[in-house]
Amino acid sequence: MTTSPAADAARGEPEVAASARELLAAMMLEPAGRVTPSVYETGRVVADAPWLTGHDDRLRYLLDAQRPDGGWGGADGYAVVPTVSAVEALLGTLRGTQASAPTGLAAAASRGLGVLAAWLDGGTPLPDTPAADLIVPALVERINDHLTFFTAQGDRRFTDGLPGVDRRRLDAVHALVGTGRAVPQKLLHAFEVLGPVARRHRGVVPVAGAVGASPAATAAWIGDPATPGTDPEALAYLRAAVGPLDGPVPCCTPITVFERAWALSGLARAGVPVRPAPKLIAELAAALGPHGVPTGPGLPADADTTSVTLYALARLGHPVDPASLLHFDLGTHFCTWQGEDGRSVTTNAHVLEALGWHARHTAAGASRYGARAAALAGWLGDEQRPDGSWVDRWHASAYYATSCVVTALDRYAPAGTGGSAVDRAVDWLVATQRADGSWGRWTGTTEETAYALHVLLGVRRPVRPGVPEAIGRGLRHLSEVDGQRADPPLWHDKDLYAPVLIIRAAVLAARQLAMTRSDLVNSPDRSLLSSRTAVS
Repeated sequence: MTTSPAADAARGEPEVAASARELLAAMMLEPAGRVTPSVYETGRVVADAPWLTGHDDRLRYLLDAQRPDGGWGGADGYAVVPTVSAVEALLGTLRGTQASAPTGLAAAASRGLGVLAAWLDGGTPLPDTPAADLIVPALVERINDHLTFFTAQGDRRFTDGLPGVDRRRLDAVHALVGTGRAVPQKLLHAFEVLGPVARRHRGVVPVAGAVGASPAATAAWIGDPATPGTDPEALAYLRAAVGPLDGPVPCCTPITVFERAWALSGLARAGVPVRPAPKLIAELAAALGPHGVPTGPGLPADADTTSVTLYALARLGHPVDPASLLHFDLGTHFCTWQGEDGRSVTTNAHVLEALGWHARHTAAGASRYGARAAALAGWLGDEQRPDGSWVDRWHASAYYATSCVVTALDRYAPAGTGGSAVDRAVDWLVATQRADGSWGRWTGTTEETAYALHVLLGVRRPVRPGVPEAIGRGLRHLSEVDGQRADPPLWHDKDLYAPVLIIRAAVLAARQLAMTRSDLVNSPDRSLLSSRTAVS
């Protein structure tokens, strides 16, 4: 029997709201945040902290995570950084343990060396991930040192050295750190690239035990914990970072503000009927300082986390003046942090949301932020690619970037502007939907399908050709596969990772939007609107 959209929504909405409440409870129970393991960080902790509990588990994780081709990590150039980390860690373990090394390490290292040599010889381009231009030369140098050692010992299990790579940036960092001046804060997240120089460097003071919110950087800074003067808070941070994963190491941790801001803003933007606990709101507001808020302890404040935090608080009824964002204003656009190399369209889309909301809803906002928001909307439009999409430096998928920009332009661009850019983006989404109803860069994913649906269901423009049909196929796919398989990590850190609860909130937001757009979802099956997967 076919039912009305209103009746289906009335039944589906409690399920989405219940799942959202479970998600909020999970955030409170796990305040550090929930992220997937990182091959890169795990390899660095294996190399620099073999004394840390779970070392054998981390080695087994590296062996199990190796791809059939010998590499580690994501597709294309995304594999280079995790692979150099894993190979260096395995070779260093073999060098230290000699004949007692666990079975399989040498074979895995040899396969990794083979694929690395092919990538480096072929000039495989590196994606714009943090510190890749420092990590690769630093670890290639260490790998070649290991290979020289094995050759000198008469060990012929491995190939000759890897081809050299450009290390001018790495040399510049070493020279800067060697001057004795304060270490730039943005370098701390990848401080491990300095090798022995990083150990107990006097220019570094851990924040809440963490160096740059990174287990790898913290392990490199600690060095030998038996050395007098070891920071007990840093040791506690490192043990807590590896604890939840029983060995494997996450990338950036904790991500408390980042996770809460993205999840809450996404749920609120879609109108999911949940009310966060006052404690959660108070903690989010307390994190904001006069210069914004960082993603994690020891990182510089950034415009991305700051703007999403401001927007989440505003949508939840606790607005805070966004003056802190002006510290990141470059005139043409906003930097993610001071001294950023490159630019981010998603950061600027989030800034547009924060400024645009205050320009629309507060007495002083229009005069203080209206003109800046309008100019930023124009800049975002100029960054659109010819096919109608946007790409960004903080996520591997154009579907994430396009969803962020379209959502901001549709709601906060001045009247009469932004519409054509939104229409081109919608046409691109309809054209790039996969045959199974999903969307995705390398393969169809639940995450990217949710981002596409945010656009198709959320924009307030005249409906473009093919949109209702694309929505129906997308919702059907989401209903069939949600929770049935793990998506590949798509978010940029030193290697790719997935912020699990943020992605879950995005899927719930897509379902909520489907329930509120009866004009686009014609007599949907209730199963297309239900939220099957609980937050475990």
